[in-house]
Amino acid sequence: MDVALVQYINRLCRHLAITPARLHPHEVYLDPADAADPRMACLSNVPIESLRLRFALLQSLNTTLETFFLPLVELRQTPMYAHSIAALLKEAKGLIIYDTKVTVMNRVLNATVQRTADHAAPEITLDPLEIVGGEIRASENSYFCQAARQLASVPSSQLCVKLASGGDPTYAFNIRFTGEEVHGTSGSFRHFLWQVCKELQSSSLSLLLLCPSSAVNKNKGKYILTPSPITYGEEQLLHFLGQLLGIAIRADVPLPLDLLPSFWKTLVGEPLDPDQDLQEADILTYNYVKKFESINDESELEALCAEIASQHLATESPEGPKPCCRFTYLTMTGEEVELCSRGRHIPVAWENKDIYAAAIRSLRLRELQNMECVTAVRAGLGSIIPLQLLTTLSPLEMELRTCGLPYINLEFLKAHTMYQVGLMETDQHIELFWGALEMFTQEELCKFIKFACNQERIPFTCPCKDGGPDTAHVPPYPMKIAPPDGTAGPPDSRYIRVETCMFMIKLPQYSSLETMLEKLRCAIHYREDPLSG
Repeated sequence: MDVALVQYINRLCRHLAITPARLHPHEVYLDPADAADPRMACLSNVPIESLRLRFALLQSLNTTLETFFLPLVELRQTPMYAHSIAALLKEAKGLIIYDTKVTVMNRVLNATVQRTADHAAPEITLDPLEIVGGEIRASENSYFCQAARQLASVPSSQLCVKLASGGDPTYAFNIRFTGEEVHGTSGSFRHFLWQVCKELQSSSLSLLLLCPSSAVNKNKGKYILTPSPITYGEEQLLHFLGQLLGIAIRADVPLPLDLLPSFWKTLVGEPLDPDQDLQEADILTYNYVKKFESINDESELEALCAEIASQHLATESPEGPKPCCRFTYLTMTGEEVELCSRGRHIPVAWENKDIYAAAIRSLRLRELQNMECVTAVRAGLGSIIPLQLLTTLSPLEMELRTCGLPYINLEFLKAHTMYQVGLMETDQHIELFWGALEMFTQEELCKFIKFACNQERIPFTCPCKDGGPDTAHVPPYPMKIAPPDGTAGPPDSRYIRVETCMFMIKLPQYSSLETMLEKLRCAIHYREDPLSG
């Protein structure tokens, strides 16, 4: 119940864009939508005053943990010492509010900086002509592989920088595009990370595999690490992928990666759920296994095997598992393997059908854990951030810290926007601008953010929300709206321009909402042109 309450508080504070420390207990309530959430079922019959009192206790506990306790705990070697304080913290991590974990994590990251100010940032030179039209002719031409080659000789210590802050943040490396003169480094860096994520989730690289259950709405477009033996070159690329995860955390640039929860579970060292994770990753195999597990007598088994055989004969290249009644099965990459020694010669019978179902389930879970690949990713991640920071993070919290949420909160964005050169929020064209964005879908809003600052996802939080003495915004905030350069031509004939490093939009004074919508949609449509600047 405490874990469910903490999860609810995390979501409520993200929605309100405040820290849990600023949430008053009387602001805690469960509306009908919350009550319908299965995760909140255990709280549905709890009196509201009891919930508020319990939140006050958890709030006080987290303040004490953040201020006095967590900075003193040795989090390393947790698996080796089952009765250590760190091991107990790992067991009770569901009681720790997300903001508490992130605050402690950020302190550790700033305390483990290894590149000092007198060392110049490594520079990566990329050729945008290699991916003109969005098509990569060979994997080695991808931004990901170009960067991996150029950084191979750079010590990982030179990539460990302080958390990004202010208007001109320090990043792990600088990006220079061949043939372009760019002022500032932020826009190019953020565009590089966005392009790399796009490459990883495409057919140009083979490190990620679209999960077989991608047709299911919940998992549409989700990926896993490709479960197959890896070469030395692929191991180095997975190591670099891990480094990029750590670099993105230090840069506070959410990566638009869509990975299954099983990846984040394995990354933070949590076991997979034999039912839930199999169902999320491969619904066809899940249903196939369930059919064998639910058989009650030999006649049902014979009927099931006959049904499988008829399906196999009716379809030359069936999707999903190859229907056979011997101890073989298809891997996620389409290779037929034996589930045991001499499996091709062992028929499935009443006596061994449970062993057969368990062997298929075990095969899929091994593929999802994919320890060989995850070990390489963790090694890269550990060269950028201390891995003990993962001890208190849940899989979802690790995903949030690394990838953020694919959702743009317009109210939060509006609250963190500055108007320059005499512009005011009450100006007609400014009101038209926000009115147009309110009509955008979430997909269009993500495209607008990519157009304006070269990253699709932006943090929901920043230090300024607490009103403390440190009012420096987390990059790319604040968004800035300024008049267009020059005065040539009527406003309705002009186009919107941006300075992505500064998250600045140069907005003409369009005369109508229709014109504003047309120009905004025109701008976000051409945002992916690698030669557009």
